[in-house]
Amino acid sequence: MGRKKNALTEYYVGAMPTDGMSEPEYFRLAKWVSTVTDDSEEETEDQGFYDGDGTPETDVISVKKTYTFEGFYDEDDPAMKFIAGLEFETGEARKIMFKQVRTNGDTLEGKATVSEIKVTGGEATEYATFECTIAWDKKPTITKATTGA
Repeated sequence: MGRKKNALTEYYVGAMPTDGMSEPEYFRLAKWVSTVTDDSEEETEDQGFYDGDGTPETDVISVKKTYTFEGFYDEDDPAMKFIAGLEFETGEARKIMFKQVRTNGDTLEGKATVSEIKVTGGEATEYATFECTIAWDKKPTITKATTGA
């Protein structure tokens, strides 16, 4: 299919369902967001084995998918307002549902934690800043895109 612009990747945030059964109400995090950075971390370990030639192999022990969002704050945008409402919360109150729809149509969805929330500050001549970091708490549920019949 070729190259596709980053803006075609969609990100959604929503509150954790209180009953554990219902679907979350998602808000698209896009308006005035100019940059999304993949700040994911991987923990690795190198070990050599006798069934090889002694050259260490790298094993990936864990993966933490994390995204940092940057742009301008708009208090009328539902997604930004939702994130801003968590600014002074801690612990479980920072847990949300996070969904990413990739350009190929695959959907990744799961429980996540929001941190590094910034909705004020900057130069006097600039618009209010918006920044947050969202990290899945575990491997998200991945739903592959379905192709036409």
